[in-house]
Amino acid sequence: MKKSIRIGGGAGYSGDRIEPAVELAEKGGIDYLVFECLAERTIALAQQARMKDPDAGYDPLLEARMLAVLPACARNGIRIVTNMGAANPAAAAAKVRDIARSLGLGGLKVAAITGDDVLATLRDGDYLIEDNGAPVSSLGERMLSANAYLGARPLADALAAGADIVITGRVADPALVLAPLLHEFGWGMEDWDLLGQGTVAGHLLECAGQVCGGYYADPGVKDVPGLARLGFPIGEVSRDGTLVLTKVAGSGGMITAGTCKEQLLYEIHDPACYLTPDVVADFSEVSIVEDGPDRVIVRGGRGRPRPPTLKVSVGYVDSYIGEGQISYAGPGAAARGQLAIDIVEERLRIRGAELSEVRSELIGVNAIFGRGPLRHEPDEVRVRIAGRADSLAQATVVGNEVEALYTCGPAGGGGATRSARQIVAVMSVLLPRELAQASIHFEES
Repeated sequence: MKKSIRIGGGAGYSGDRIEPAVELAEKGGIDYLVFECLAERTIALAQQARMKDPDAGYDPLLEARMLAVLPACARNGIRIVTNMGAANPAAAAAKVRDIARSLGLGGLKVAAITGDDVLATLRDGDYLIEDNGAPVSSLGERMLSANAYLGARPLADALAAGADIVITGRVADPALVLAPLLHEFGWGMEDWDLLGQGTVAGHLLECAGQVCGGYYADPGVKDVPGLARLGFPIGEVSRDGTLVLTKVAGSGGMITAGTCKEQLLYEIHDPACYLTPDVVADFSEVSIVEDGPDRVIVRGGRGRPRPPTLKVSVGYVDSYIGEGQISYAGPGAAARGQLAIDIVEERLRIRGAELSEVRSELIGVNAIFGRGPLRHEPDEVRVRIAGRADSLAQATVVGNEVEALYTCGPAGGGGATRSARQIVAVMSVLLPRELAQASIHFEES
């Protein structure tokens, strides 16, 4: 077994940049390249796509990413672990197989991990929604998807079976990094402190550019160099779980104690009790120490026995949102913008628009902090009015009324846009873990 391995964080969300991942594959000296691309609502939207086309439902950038990184990964012996399978890991694996063949890369073994889709189980059971205590059945036909957060074990099993590329649907984000550690170091599934420290590594790597200063940057307060060429992180993990975070030499951004501390706390409710499918991780005694430029040592993660249940992310059709925007510039821009809002709000009442909620704002003036006296007279404003409805037809009324301001006043409006769209939301359910059983399916190029 290896004493240490190097894992590259190749993506932090579905639409992330591709070039830094290519840089990792070509210059990073890594053993694994991890792509974390599945947000809370993403899989519900992917399920919608799969309903329309049984061969769809995986990440829309899967093909572009694989075309970009597979040649270097195959040449350098880098294995890929990703949740880009979204709602259809099997189709994603078949797609990657075909891409590898088209690149002349024969003999690559692609594993698809399934079993996170528990929609039928929830429909047939008596489960409560954690967010509001209502039964799952209250969602009725509005429920689109139900995916349990699986852990690292099935991914590690796929690696042990020789997979060069592991593609999953819904798993806990840190599991994408924890799986290679289980496989390479032979950690047991009850080595709680090792699992906790491995979860620290996964959490720090999962958002890619954030730990390299992307989300950290604040001009004049926390300056970060080379953001247009931002590098993505490399985690050097030792058998005892010690993590060294670094990046490709010469790439943009920076890795410091500050960037690592901000990422460590990102999306963590209780640092001493971070619930995952593999372990209850304790980050409260983590030590973060700089060891030279763009080199940070992380130790001290701990763990306790994993929870008896798995979190299930339930996607459902919540409502429809109609929106309109229009700009005003020059003297009196804010006054004309506010008049535009007053006109549209009255028009919606006149038309009897069936809206459960309306939000009106002047972007750059009161869109975030709410209404209040103007501190200065702006040269320009952007009016945004949005309304929530139970039907697409009612939502469309909002944008139509905003666009009508072009000729119906006030003066000088321009750049109007309008839209109406269905809103997919998510809520959570807890499911006994034995009801979500993972399976592994292989493809070979």
